[in-house]
Amino acid sequence: MNLKRTVFLVMSIGMQVFVLMRCGAADTNAAGLSLGGTASASPGPGVFSEWLAMVAKSQAGQPHWAPPVGIVSPCLQQVFRYDFTQQSLKGGRTLTIYGSGKGLEFIPADRVQFIIGVPPLETENTTPGKNGWGDEMFLVKYRLLAANEQEGDYVVTAFMGMTVPNGGLSYSLDHFTFTPTLAFGKGWGNFDFQSTINLTVPDNGAAHGGMGTPLVVNGVWQYRLAKVFWPEVEANYTWWPNGTHEGLNQLFITPGLVLGRFKLWNRVAAGVGAGCQVAVSDHPLVHRNLILSARLMF
Repeated sequence: MNLKRTVFLVMSIGMQVFVLMRCGAADTNAAGLSLGGTASASPGPGVFSEWLAMVAKSQAGQPHWAPPVGIVSPCLQQVFRYDFTQQSLKGGRTLTIYGSGKGLEFIPADRVQFIIGVPPLETENTTPGKNGWGDEMFLVKYRLLAANEQEGDYVVTAFMGMTVPNGGLSYSLDHFTFTPTLAFGKGWGNFDFQSTINLTVPDNGAAHGGMGTPLVVNGVWQYRLAKVFWPEVEANYTWWPNGTHEGLNQLFITPGLVLGRFKLWNRVAAGVGAGCQVAVSDHPLVHRNLILSARLMF
């Protein structure tokens, strides 16, 4: 593992463990929350109690939907998420990703959320076998508009994502990438629709000679049953206007299910999700993608 990889790995894991430990130690109450819900922080001295009170107030003003299996939620979340994906590729190859770019999501200020990704470990059943670390991912959200279920049940959020080319030789993109995103959602009772639209832009001219600037449009239709069951269907569309895959487009349909929120201790609660992306367009880069997701909310 090179020095750059080590520095980012230590920073990522250190920040995640620190925030989770402090939130678990804070005197808070999360009774009666939905999976995407808010918590009212109990009164108490200290910076972390004040921070959690701010988080509770911020989340109270937005919808309380479950974070979908695949796409990033347009709502502001506080969760540690670890995903496992297994992709069926051309030629019978299988790519397995541990971490899959997910990680610590927290709200440092009203209307703002950060995501610090867990560095993904990737393995492929080639001959000989191939494995290595993927690139580190960071993302910041800014919530533009929002209303909870009593005030209109909608949200509009802007994202900016970034990947750092610090992965291994087999799986690094070898370029910084920047992903501006517009996300939005609307709810009607137990039903909600969430969507993201983004464009990935690599540095150093890789847009035309390499990975291109793929445009991705995602939508998820979700329904809540018995408070903790969230069946959903996602549609994931990608189009490459340039680069190696110029002119290619692919569409996946992803049936899935999210379970939670299951209270563990104070603010801390657990949830799980699962789904299977199935390609429904010709000549996709990935034929099928199994997704398993573990969530620890705080």
